[in-house]
Parts: sequence; C-alpha cells; structure tokens
Amino acid sequence: MATARAVKVWPGSALAVLVAVAATSVSTMHGGPQFLYALFFGVAFNYLSGEPRTRPGIEFCSRTLLRLGVGLLGARITAGQIAGLGWTTALIVIGGVATTIALGLVAGRRFGLTRAQGTLSGGAVAICGASAALAISAVLPRNKDSDRFTLVVVVTVTVLSTVAMVIYPLIARAFHLPPEMAGLFIGGSIHDVAQVVGAGYTLGPQAGDVATIVKLFRVAMLALVVVVVGAIFRREREQAEVQFTDGDDPVRQPLVPWFLWLFIGGVLLNSAHVLPALVQDSLNSVSRACLVVAIGALGIKTSFRELARAGWQPMMLIVAETLWLTTFVLIFASLRGSGLP
Repeated sequence: MATARAVKVWPGSALAVLVAVAATSVSTMHGGPQFLYALFFGVAFNYLSGEPRTRPGIEFCSRTLLRLGVGLLGARITAGQIAGLGWTTALIVIGGVATTIALGLVAGRRFGLTRAQGTLSGGAVAICGASAALAISAVLPRNKDSDRFTLVVVVTVTVLSTVAMVIYPLIARAFHLPPEMAGLFIGGSIHDVAQVVGAGYTLGPQAGDVATIVKLFRVAMLALVVVVVGAIFRREREQAEVQFTDGDDPVRQPLVPWFLWLFIGGVLLNSAHVLPALVQDSLNSVSRACLVVAIGALGIKTSFRELARAGWQPMMLIVAETLWLTTFVLIFASLRGSGLP
C-alpha cells in the first residue's frame, strides 16, 4: 500500500522538488526571497497541475509536506528564550499579534472578504508571514478559492517582508532606538524569520539577538493561534471536506492537528536540551526545505490569471495590517526606549 502510494505521488513530488531546488539555487547565487522564487517558478508549470500523473504528488506536497514543514518549526524555539524576553516585551508582542488578527477580521469585512480570509491574512502578518499563512490555511475550510487566496497572502507578505528588511533598520535609526528596543521593533513587526535576522543584525549583534528571540516568540504563538482558529472553524471545515471526499457525512477533524503536536514536541525537546545542535540544525533545514517544496507545489496549482482574480482587496488588507503592526510595535518600543516601563 505504501509503495503504491509512493509510486502515485512520485512524479508530481519530483516536479515540486525540482522547482524548490531551482528557487534555492537562484536565491543562493543572486539573493532574494527563496519562497517567492519557488512560488513564481511553480506558476510556470501550472499546465501540469491537472495532469493525472502529476496531480497526486502536487497535492501531497501542498498539504502533507506543508504540514510537516510547519511542525518541524518547533525545533527552533526554547521556553528559556521566551522567558528571557520579560513580561513587558511579551505583552507588547502579544498585543501586536492579537490586535493585528482582530484588524484582519474587522477590516476584511470592509473589503468584502470572508471571515476565514480575514483570519488568514491577519495571522500571516501577525506571526511569521508565509509559514503562518500555510499553517493557518491548513485548519481553515477548503473551497475552490482557498489555495488561490493563500498564495496571494504568501506573495504579499513575502514582498512586504523583503521591503521591510531594508526600510525598518532606517526607521529604527531615525527614532534613535537603543539596541534592545530596535530588536523589539524589528522582531515584532517584520513578517518572515529570515528577513528579521537580516534586518536585526544590520543594527548590531545585540539588536540582532533580541530581534531573533522576539521573532521566535511570535512563531511560538503559532501553536495557540492554530488551535483557536481550528476550533472556531472546525464545523465549517468538516462540512467543506464533504466536497473533497466520496462520503456523505462530514469528515471528523481533530481539534489539534498532528503537525501542531509535532511543533509542540519540538519546542519541548529543544527546551529540555535533548536535541544536539547538529540535529536541531538538520530539523530546521528539513523544515525550510519542506516549506519551499510546498510553496512550489501551491504555485504549480495556481496561474497568474487566477491570482489576478483575487483582486486588490487582499493585498490592501495585508498592507493595512502591516502598517498597523509596525506602528503598534514602534510606538511601544519608542516609549520603552525613552525610559518608560
């Protein structure tokens, strides 16, 4: 059975892996966001998305492999890193995450988007960009537009995160933020982990260290957000699954998906210092590779024409959420930098 399954998914999986390898090579040699390259390269092979030979593997990579990559993100985080932030910093980050997701829900209605779409965009901006978008989309109801909307979110947050990597260090200097508060601003507002690291260390090692830890705290909040979102949309998701199965009854969905248990297990093992540095680095690399392959597969499933059909509303919503999160964190970082508690 497993062999037959492997044979079935092999052609499409190989195609997604090829797209990921090409994206990684271009990113390594010329710089630029690896996820965005994978997405655009994948779109170029959209004509193969409906082929009987490649479709099973593309679906496998865009769903199962995606979940595996998100689950392995937990190996980056320890409880000690989070505890070292202090209550004030933690509350600022939590406030930024919560209000950004709330803004996505409220403003999403104004833009004519569904509750699920507002949640997805707000969660992606609030937590960790493309990775959060992929994780949250896994527990939202599926429909014919869900993959397309997820890709729009991934594209927009990746582009904005890349722009922020260049601009936000300049903002930190303009506001004369001390290193610790500059790290709070960078780590609390930029979407993707890689861009946080790049922007943080341009301001010095102390700012870079703080930015990375703050960002990992945001990533750690992914587990809680996915559980809450999964619980809220559980019934809708079960009803939506009927359209993708041969059964007449809703498919019972677990409250906590398996990849989230994997995420939590990684955090616990890493916090207990059970994982050697080599194993931790390997798990991080595998996680990154799975996510790149998954985004390549999502790109294969989507055409530029379909992306254009999503309209301007999702992009404008994500821009508004980004500006809100940036302003929120910058105000509190400036106040703390001025000597206020």
